[in-house]
Amino acid sequence: MKSNLFMGAFKAFTVASAALLMSCQSGGDKFGGLALYTLRDDMGKNTEATLDSVAKAGYKNIEAAGYSDGKFYNMTPEDFKNLLDEKGLKGISTHQGSATLDNIDEEIAAVKAAGFTYFVIPVPPMGHFKYDEKTKTLGMDPDLDFMINFLNTVGKKCADAGLQLLYHNHDFEFKKDVNGIVPIEYFLEKTDPKYVNFQMDLYWVTKAGADPIAYFEKYPGRFKLWHVKDMSKDGKFAPVGEGTIDFQRIWEKRDLSGMKYYMVEQDQTFHHTPLEAIKVSHEGLKTFGFK
Repeated sequence: MKSNLFMGAFKAFTVASAALLMSCQSGGDKFGGLALYTLRDDMGKNTEATLDSVAKAGYKNIEAAGYSDGKFYNMTPEDFKNLLDEKGLKGISTHQGSATLDNIDEEIAAVKAAGFTYFVIPVPPMGHFKYDEKTKTLGMDPDLDFMINFLNTVGKKCADAGLQLLYHNHDFEFKKDVNGIVPIEYFLEKTDPKYVNFQMDLYWVTKAGADPIAYFEKYPGRFKLWHVKDMSKDGKFAPVGEGTIDFQRIWEKRDLSGMKYYMVEQDQTFHHTPLEAIKVSHEGLKTFGFK
């Protein structure tokens, strides 16, 4: 019994010491979050070393994007949570692109076990998300009522498990579909805010020609998470601070939006490696007043 108590205390001390060390290595100025989709290739090669780099770059929170067959980055939910703890990182949200009404209970259980708060639907479920190879554009089928039922059903299940469901946008949800409906507005108006809210991707909203603040004003409190990534003059993804988006203007309306956390993300990098880009973006956040 004494041996077990000693080992438990030693493990707790080790985890706390590792977290303190990572904080010191980052200068004690850890803030903001990172969507690990940015580092998907690095995470696939060496998960532990990549998370070390995330912590050293100054990030405090993370969003996962590597779930498959009940595991996060080939680790059990519990092991992944423990690894984040060791690195001084906190798992806030996870993109669950494989979620369906058939497997939702299993995925919710895994997300809960990994210690996340937000269960994020990154695109419409299989069969409803569209990608045009010729034009390289994203889209969805016009059966919006399927999405309303899906989101409300999954949102209720998440709430019952102590999680919060969010839907993440791209640009197509902000454009009128073949029926003249703007999908994101339909989602906002037809879903129950008790169970369903949203992660606003600031790049994709801007790409669609919409104004994030206009949506904050029309639907206050519905955008619990943000994806923060910049846009170059030619419309490509860019590190925060190296593009054209006025993030300070948006940041000042964070309370109106309902934002609780934000995650830096860059789908593709062009002039930096992904690991370099996350460092540039973290420094860029400071110029706009993010904290």
